[in-house]
Amino acid sequence: MLVRVSLAAGLALAACPAVAQQIYDIWATTWDRSKLFTYTNLSPNPINFVSPGAIGQADITIEENTLAQTMDGFGATLTDSSALILNNLKNQNSNNYWSILNTLFDPTDGANAAGFSYLRVALGASDFSAQKYNFNNVAGDNSMTNFNINKAPSYLFSVINDIRGINPYLKIHVLPWSPPGWMKDSGTMNGGNFISGYTSAYALYLLKCLQGFQSHGISVYAIGIQNEPENSNPTYPTCKISASQEAQIGSALRTLMNSNGFSGVRIIGYDHNWNDAAAYPVQLMNDASSAFAGVAFHCYAGNFTQQDSFHNAYPGKEVYFTECTGEYGSDWWSDIKWYMQNIFIGSVTHSSRSGLMWNLALDGNGNPKLPGTSSCGTPCRPVVQVNSDSSFAYQQEFYAMAQAGKAILPRDVNGPFGQRLHLTIGGARAQGLIATAFVTGRVNPSDWNRYSLVVLNWDDRPDGTWNPTPIQTTIEFRDMQATYTFPVGVTTLWWYAPSTSFDGAAGGQEEEGVPGSPAGEGEQRPFSTWVHADINGERQRPIELAFR
Repeated sequence: MLVRVSLAAGLALAACPAVAQQIYDIWATTWDRSKLFTYTNLSPNPINFVSPGAIGQADITIEENTLAQTMDGFGATLTDSSALILNNLKNQNSNNYWSILNTLFDPTDGANAAGFSYLRVALGASDFSAQKYNFNNVAGDNSMTNFNINKAPSYLFSVINDIRGINPYLKIHVLPWSPPGWMKDSGTMNGGNFISGYTSAYALYLLKCLQGFQSHGISVYAIGIQNEPENSNPTYPTCKISASQEAQIGSALRTLMNSNGFSGVRIIGYDHNWNDAAAYPVQLMNDASSAFAGVAFHCYAGNFTQQDSFHNAYPGKEVYFTECTGEYGSDWWSDIKWYMQNIFIGSVTHSSRSGLMWNLALDGNGNPKLPGTSSCGTPCRPVVQVNSDSSFAYQQEFYAMAQAGKAILPRDVNGPFGQRLHLTIGGARAQGLIATAFVTGRVNPSDWNRYSLVVLNWDDRPDGTWNPTPIQTTIEFRDMQATYTFPVGVTTLWWYAPSTSFDGAAGGQEEEGVPGSPAGEGEQRPFSTWVHADINGERQRPIELAFR
């Protein structure tokens, strides 16, 4: 549409200073814990994007030409044990309970919270349950007459709904650790192999799980066929299901879901280690591509770059990262580095839409666990440790995820999640940084997008001996340049810019009345403060004009 802009409006535009981007908002977690997911507002002295000069010790170039995956979120698994721990805390000290849930899950822009938005939930017992159970233990009941979702502990649904009340964007991903034992050659939920003759019955069982969650007011985002289908352990619920078997179950389940009001729920396959990414997940898609939205990976064997084997074979399918656990007794800073390198930056830069840890909450001994399980011989560490006296502590897993999560949350109520941007890192000390970038769109297209960087400076031994050293870094964006010195640790920062670049005008010092002037934490910086136009003699709301 052609719009005639009045001479007065044109003069007003000519008088405006150059439009700028500025960095006001920084979150940091440092190696020495002097900052722990600590927010800093740089007002009244923001970092300006200015005309490019010499590059810093490192130089990050943001590329906008090709957008990568949209993020679904970060989070953990709400095991039965996690739900029990949290529910007990709710009864003992409700203030602490709600403080934890709000800090973990509040997605409000600018809130002092991580905004976790992806929750994995076991269907039936796992190695972190009070006892073994499934939803239909009547052998041969292929029609699922005796199915009962309320075999799950009531506190599981209670805690899920409390979390949903805090985060309306919460995505819930459900999957079993084992089918009912009577569908397996072991005759028990512990270990064994799935019997193909129960394919239709198991697909119906999984449909009933979706309906059961729905009966508790819980909408499911995604469902899996089997957690770690290449693992059989006789001490806790596990099951081997081959790729061809999973493909058959997935196809049958997809048909049932489409016919029963669950066509929008994803089926996510595999959910096992990186090391087999080129085999099992690819065969799964070869056999039943139309049934599955994508696959999920765990960290216990292989490395994050192997996600590419699947992504390159099926670039149209989604990639998720859904499980890794820390163990008590490890080094705090070493863990932060590993998590960022391999999961919250590494896996994400290799196409993952999510990054999840294992147990959301446990006690200081990594309990409670399923009696007799051999898993977590060295106690598994949760995201948040809750003690018997109702005190609690956020672990390194929380800080790593919180830093990454802050970059992708919606800027507006019901707005989109961040979408990954490509970047390159150069300069003499480029090896000291690992980074990823995102752009978050807006509900109102005339509002400026948010651009975010998550940067790990892991250069704690630049000369081979312990010497944590900050790295002065230039950030290149739309032919403009900002400079920031990244401390050793994880830093998340963001700025705002129009969705379309301005040739010769997307930068420079900001002046009073120009977008970017601070008025508090997380403030949007739209055009609305500086451009008005008269169109056909009528005063218009502030508008965005892209100069080409």
